[in-house]
Amino acid sequence: MKLPVLHGVIDRRLLVNFAADPEVVARLIPAPFQPKLHRGKAIVGVCLIRLKQIRPKGFPGFMGISSENGAHRFAVEWEENGVIKEGVYIPRRDTSLRLNTWAGGRVFPGTHYLAKFEVKEGRGKYQVAFQSSDHTRIAVDAEEATTLNADSVFGSLDDVSCFFERGSIGYSPNGQRFEECSCAPRSGKCSHWR
Repeated sequence: MKLPVLHGVIDRRLLVNFAADPEVVARLIPAPFQPKLHRGKAIVGVCLIRLKQIRPKGFPGFMGISSENGAHRFAVEWEENGVIKEGVYIPRRDTSLRLNTWAGGRVFPGTHYLAKFEVKEGRGKYQVAFQSSDHTRIAVDAEEATTLNADSVFGSLDDVSCFFERGSIGYSPNGQRFEECSCAPRSGKCSHWR
């Protein structure tokens, strides 16, 4: 059975990244993936994303649903037919929408855990926190800035953008296989099950 292509609008996307020890990360991700390095560091993080108007392709936006979501990510690379590919491995997803917990692994890629989100946004400040049904918790308190942190492994915003744009394909585990999600962050559109 062919599943429908879903469309939606990325209303807010907050990507929080951390530099990590490549040897530690290599033990946390399955084959065929290996950590994608930047200046000798593995890059891991969480994407806190609000999706709106999620609906089957061709349906009008007002018929769509919305959700807050957290995707736990590792920047990875792997070899495919002699070519090095880049992307992200997403071992876990959390969502505010109960429907997503049912649809995860069926319609949406990966298992989704039901979570309670608390979000405060405004004037360039973002507070996003959630606690999942298995007690996983994340809290982010961030604000817009015009410069990168001096300790960042990235030299500029363009440096960050290039690192992730080349790896816009995400993979989530589902039993013995990986499900693919392709997102186009610059366009604000996200389509699953291409």
